[in-house]
Amino acid sequence: MTALVFSPTHCPMDTVPAQYLPILQSGRWFRQLPPAFADALVAMGQLRQLRAGEVLFLRQSPPCGLYAVIAGSVRISGHDGAPEATRETLLVLLGPPAWFGEISVFDNAARTHDAHAHESTTVLQVPHRELQTWLEQHPRHWRDLGLLMADKMRLAFVSLEEQTALTSAQRLARRLLLMARGYGLGANEQATRRVLGITQEELAHMLGLTRQTTNQLLHDLRERQIVRVSRGEIEILDLEALQALGH
Repeated sequence: MTALVFSPTHCPMDTVPAQYLPILQSGRWFRQLPPAFADALVAMGQLRQLRAGEVLFLRQSPPCGLYAVIAGSVRISGHDGAPEATRETLLVLLGPPAWFGEISVFDNAARTHDAHAHESTTVLQVPHRELQTWLEQHPRHWRDLGLLMADKMRLAFVSLEEQTALTSAQRLARRLLLMARGYGLGANEQATRRVLGITQEELAHMLGLTRQTTNQLLHDLRERQIVRVSRGEIEILDLEALQALGH
């Protein structure tokens, strides 16, 4: 897939409160930032408009900054299999107000995974060089950025544990709940999204299950009126029942 070239639209400070700050502040990490760091991220930020399927960055690409999803969603993925038969491994779908890309900010090394727009998407990009310069001038805020990475590490360890300790049905239920709760990144931990924009095949890739197994598990949930499955969407009808299945 070839990236399309867009000229980033600079996001002036005086336009942010009305248009973008409410979205960013709905995220737990951004809301808890010291005002100086939060203001600096917004001031340095540039808007990027992406078409569905467009490349944001690819594995082994050089660092290009820190990102926040403003609208739409971004798919973070890798690849497995032999070079001649490689396939995408979907890791996560990130929607507003998720921030990502912090690993390369820390180690100044190449990207670890691919990032594509899952649909028509708007992101706020804080350019790598500008962010590095600002953090060098304000080193106390490296810890604040480190907290973002710590959140991701916690999720990664939980996911690894679930791969070995839970049944396929439990893993699917927990992943749907995790997505409904925005991966725990929102400031309001009780808020849930009942309609998830994901296909059965994408969910199977995310969980490392076959499509047949995933379809059967979703069929069972449909029969019990816990979810509704339609083209490109999974709607959670009974959140409490789904929570019970995840235990």
